[in-house]
Amino acid sequence: MAVPIGYPDVMHRILAAVVHTLRSLLKSRFDLAIENAALRQQLAVMKQRRIRPRLRGSDRLFWVLLRHLWTGWAQALIIVKPETVVRWHRKGFRTYWRWKPRRNGRPQSAREIRNLIRRMATENRWGAPRIHAELLKLGFMVSERTVSRYMPKKRANPDAADRWRTFLRNHSDVLTAMDFFTVPTVSFRELHVFFVIGHKRRRILHTNVTAHPTAAWIIQQLREAFPFDTGPRYLILDRDGKYGHVVPEKLKSWGVKLVRTSWRSPWQNGVAERWVLSARRELLDNVVVFNEAHLRRLLAEYVRYYNIDRCHLALDKDSPETRDLRLRPTASAKVVALPRVGGIHHRYEWQDPRCLAA
Repeated sequence: MAVPIGYPDVMHRILAAVVHTLRSLLKSRFDLAIENAALRQQLAVMKQRRIRPRLRGSDRLFWVLLRHLWTGWAQALIIVKPETVVRWHRKGFRTYWRWKPRRNGRPQSAREIRNLIRRMATENRWGAPRIHAELLKLGFMVSERTVSRYMPKKRANPDAADRWRTFLRNHSDVLTAMDFFTVPTVSFRELHVFFVIGHKRRRILHTNVTAHPTAAWIIQQLREAFPFDTGPRYLILDRDGKYGHVVPEKLKSWGVKLVRTSWRSPWQNGVAERWVLSARRELLDNVVVFNEAHLRRLLAEYVRYYNIDRCHLALDKDSPETRDLRLRPTASAKVVALPRVGGIHHRYEWQDPRCLAA
C-alpha cells in the first residue's frame, strides 16, 4: 500500500496537537486564559489582508506587558521572535524618557551667564571656584557645579595621563574601585546597581541593587564588601553626589586612601567602567528586568559566572578565581556545555559518558 505524500507531516502535526492538549489539562485556569488571549491576539494579526501582517503599537504593548505577567509567554509566541519583544521594550523605554517632561529639573542657565563664565576663564585662566565667587559678587545666583559645567574644555595633559596609568599599574595589587550604574525595569523605573571590583584579579567583591541610594545605604554595602577591617589601601571613586561628605569620611576613618577621579573622566576608573560594559552586553541587553529582586538575582548569577567561569584577556585568558587546566581524562570523554546565567552563557568541561552511566 502506497503511503500518501505528506503523510508523515500530517501524523506529526496530529501527534503534536495531542501532546499539546494533554499538557493543557495540567495547566491552571489562569495559564489557559492567558495562553488563549495570546493566541487570539496573534490570530487577529494574521487575519489582516496583507502578504506580511503589520504589527501595531497596541500589539507590541500587549506582548511587552504579557512578558511581565506570564512566564510562559515565549512558548505561545509565533508571529515574532522573543528577542523582538525585548527590543520593543528597550525602544519603549527610550520613547518614554524622550516624552517625559523635564520641567522639574534645573532650568538652563541664561546665555549671558554662560558667556560670562567662558569669558572669565579665557581672560584670567581662573578655575571654577574663583569664577563662582566673582559671579556671586555680581549678583548671579548660580552653583559652583554649574560654573564647572560651562567652563571651556581643556586639552588633556599627556603627562598627567601617563602618571595616572603608571599609578594604576604599580598599585594594582592594593587598588579597589566602586561605582554605580542604572538599569531600567519593565515599568520604566530606574534601579541603581552598586558594585565594588578589585584591580588585581578583576574580581567583583560586592554588588547590590536599590531604587533610592543614600549615604547610609552605601556605607552598609561597604561594610559587607570589606568585613573585619579588610578594606583596601586605595579606593577609586568618582565625584558622584550620592556619596556626599559622609561616605568619604567613613572610608578615611577605616584607613582607606581615597583616589577621586576628575570631573567627567570615566577613563580614570576604567576597570569599573569595563565591567559595566560587560554586564550590559552579556546580561542586561538580553533580559527585561521586572523589579529589584529580579535584578538582584540576575546579577548574583552573572557575578558568579564572571568570577569563576569567564576568561579575561587582561588575566592572560584566565578567570578572576583561576580556572585549572583540564585535559581530556579518557579517550571516550566528550566536551559538554554547562549553562550559566540561565543559559545565556556556558562553561565547557570534559565529561565521560561511561562514568556517568556507572
